[in-house]
Amino acid sequence: MMEPIQGEAGIIVPPLGFMKKAYDLCKENNILFIADEVQTGFARTGKMFASEYEGVVPDIYVLGKALGGGIIAVSAIAADSDILGVYEPGSHGSTFGGNPLGCAVSIKAMEILERDNYPKQAEEKGNYFMDKLNNIINDDIVEIRGRGLLVGVEFKVNAAPYVKKLIANGVLAKETHERTIRFAPPITITYEQIDDAFERIKISLSK
Repeated sequence: MMEPIQGEAGIIVPPLGFMKKAYDLCKENNILFIADEVQTGFARTGKMFASEYEGVVPDIYVLGKALGGGIIAVSAIAADSDILGVYEPGSHGSTFGGNPLGCAVSIKAMEILERDNYPKQAEEKGNYFMDKLNNIINDDIVEIRGRGLLVGVEFKVNAAPYVKKLIANGVLAKETHERTIRFAPPITITYEQIDDAFERIKISLSK
């Protein structure tokens, strides 16, 4: 089980080919390959699922966050019937499972994701945003990395003081693993809003 891009660990993008080798190793040893796409799924990274960057179709997807369309908290797993079929009706339960409103919202959210080509929007807006971030001059910055609209700025020092500057300038962000600030704007963000946010970020992160 792995995240195609580690979120809470600081937006860690594995070397190209790593996930595919892990997947192949699982197949060789009859082990299920599970992708945790709670943060990376549903267009966040410029693909519908980040696993697509490696050409991998996991045996099980773990899903959430964007699945609820920003309206309702909902999560799910997805797999073929030969895997999920090991559960017989009534053999597995969940406190909030099968919420009709959650299911209706999720179905509509997925329809909109496909209708408006959100993966392409995330890719284009993410590239635009990262290009701007790379213009910030600060020798405390180690690396700016990510895919789509999941972006991390890693520092060689504790990032908390920079987070405070961001908040003071009207940008809500949070450091993860002490030294990386994570930016994950919504796919509905406009280019004008990206420009405005960048000017605030530039003031906050420049040295």
